[in-house]
Formats: sequence, structure tokens, C-alpha cells
Amino acid sequence: MFSVSGRNCVTWSIIRYALQRHSACMSDHTATALRSKKGKSDRNMPQHFVDVRRVRAIGGKGGDGAISFLQLWANETAGPDGGDGGNGGHVVFQATQNVRDLRHLTSVLRAQDGEKGYSKDCHGKSADHAVIQVPIGTIIKDSTGKVIGDLKDESTMFVAARGGAGGRGNHFFISDTLQAPKIAEYGAEGEELQYLLEVRSMAHIGLIGFPNAGKSTLLQAISRARPKIAPYPFTTLKPHLGVIQYDDYDQIAVADLPGLIPGSHLNRGLGIQFLKHAERCAVLLYLLDLATPEPWTHLEVLQFELSQFSPELLQRPQLVVANKLDLPEAKVNLPLLQRQTDLPVISISAKMGTNLKELLKVIKEVYDENVKTDDENSSVDSF
Repeated sequence: MFSVSGRNCVTWSIIRYALQRHSACMSDHTATALRSKKGKSDRNMPQHFVDVRRVRAIGGKGGDGAISFLQLWANETAGPDGGDGGNGGHVVFQATQNVRDLRHLTSVLRAQDGEKGYSKDCHGKSADHAVIQVPIGTIIKDSTGKVIGDLKDESTMFVAARGGAGGRGNHFFISDTLQAPKIAEYGAEGEELQYLLEVRSMAHIGLIGFPNAGKSTLLQAISRARPKIAPYPFTTLKPHLGVIQYDDYDQIAVADLPGLIPGSHLNRGLGIQFLKHAERCAVLLYLLDLATPEPWTHLEVLQFELSQFSPELLQRPQLVVANKLDLPEAKVNLPLLQRQTDLPVISISAKMGTNLKELLKVIKEVYDENVKTDDENSSVDSF
């Protein structure tokens, strides 16, 4: 038996007071980005983000039924004993948090075939289903472009192609008039269907800008991603994804999107493909080259192209980042850019690392105010 003395009461009061002070300090604490101490890989194998994949799903074929007759000496009941074939496996898509994109999917997804039947009434084994893991929020469209599936919750499944049924052996066909059937069924063929898989949400932050604006350089500076960097336009042809880690355990995904040019909504350049990538980002970050003449015109072009593709994009949170502050022309254009737009402007130099700490702080604030709040509200509504 334990007795609570006056000394223990004082001790618990001190601990309770310390916990309250710690909670108050943590509530006032502003999360800061963590710098990884681990060196980046030197292998020349950059991985890009795959948010669209066209696949062909083929269900497994059913096993064939067997034709067999049991032959035993002095046994009048011996007769047909052909077993049934096993069923073919299904192709099933399952939503999970373990994968982020569709990079691991092949163009043909095939399930295993069922096992054939055997003598002595032994049925063949049914094949296991081919469960293909896809990210949460994957949209499934048929060959006509119609949405037929939306895997928005964890462990949600969609049967893409059903396997064929196993064929019946000759033992199944015994009747009063047919005591020794010599017929059996072939296993049915599995379904073969084509689908277009799209990931609804690619990243929390999408880097949007003209070619050679420094998007890949910025992503490499703030995350462990290694996109290709070169002094010529359209270096990035496919989106790359980087993750920023903060000391409050939040992880913010940032996508480096291919460069946008005037007329993209008319499918010029990467065109519609690029704009679909931008549609899958929650926050739009415009990256402008301050060293170019009149950089605010680039911002107008970017917003115009997005509005022509989908007016809803301009309703999302937006942020302007002025890059290449280390160049002399940039310091002249910065105050002019700030007067030309009402959006918040942050000046940085991704190459030299100037003002990146302030940019990471603003990204966290925008994430907390918009993305994180929306995710919490949606989870409460679903509950």
C-alpha cells in the first residue's frame, strides 16, 4: 500500500506546473525546417514523380477440368473422378499510404492462372489475387475517360479485372442417363480491361515558373531531391518530388513541375500535361527570374495560363518567390515587382542559399493555415 504524503503532493504540483509551462512554450514555438546531415547519393539515378499511368489489367485464367476414370479391381462403384479446375486470380487496386506515386506500376498487370483439376476428385488450387498498391486519392478511369473509381480512403479496393472460373471435371456431369461422361469444361478466360490511373494530389506545394527560372535548383536546395540541373530550357520534363521536414514532425511535399510557356493551355510546349500536374498541388508557388526584364509579366502569363485551363486554380493559396537575387539586375527589379502584384513576394537566391530560411518559414505558415487545416477538417467530417 502506498500513502500520499504532503511531500508527494508538492512534487506532483511542481511537475504539473512544469508541464503547463512546457505546453505553453510549445504552442508559441514556430516550427523550423530540419537540415539533413546525411549526404546525398552520388548515383546518377534521379527519380521523377509519376502521377498518371495507363495500364492493362488481365485476370487469371481458370484451370481446366480433368477427365479421369478410377479403375479398381472388383470395385463396381469406381467411375469418373475428374476434379474441377481452380479459379483465376483477380487484379485488385488497393489504396495505401505506403506508396506515393505510380512509378512502380507496369503497363500490364496480370493475375495468376488457376490450377487444373486432377484425378481422384482432386480440385485444382484457386490462384491468389494480384493486389496492386496505389496511393490514397487515386482516380480510376476506363478507356472512354469516365471516372469509375475513387480510392480516397485507406485500404479501399477496386476490382480491375476478374479472374475466370475454373472448369468442371467429368465427375460433375454424372447423371442417371450418363454414368461415364467423357466431357469436361475448359477454364474461363479472365477479364482484360484498360484503365487510366491518376493521382489526385501530387504535393502540398507546386513550383510553377518559366523554363530556367531555377525551380530544380530551389528544390535541390531545400530538400534531398536531385533533379537534373542544366543551363538550357526544359531541363525538367517530368515532375520531381522533394520533402521538407520540420521539427514538429510535419513533412511538406514540394513538386518541381516542368516549365510553362505562353500558350500552354493550347497544348504548346508540355501544355495540358503540365497544367494537369499543377492541378494536383494544393498551394501554387510562382518562381520568377528577377534578372529578366520586367519579371512581373511572367507572373501575369503564368496566372493567365492557369485561369484558361481551370479558373479554380487561381482560388488556391498563391505565393511569389523572386529568384536569382545574387545578380545585379535582380536588385533593381525587386521593388518594381513588389509594386506590380498584391501577392506576397519573397526574394531568394536558390544557388547561393540567400533567404531560404525565411522561405521555409513562410511555406510552413501557408501549409498550417490552408493544407493542414483542410486535412484536419476533412478527417473530422469523415469520422
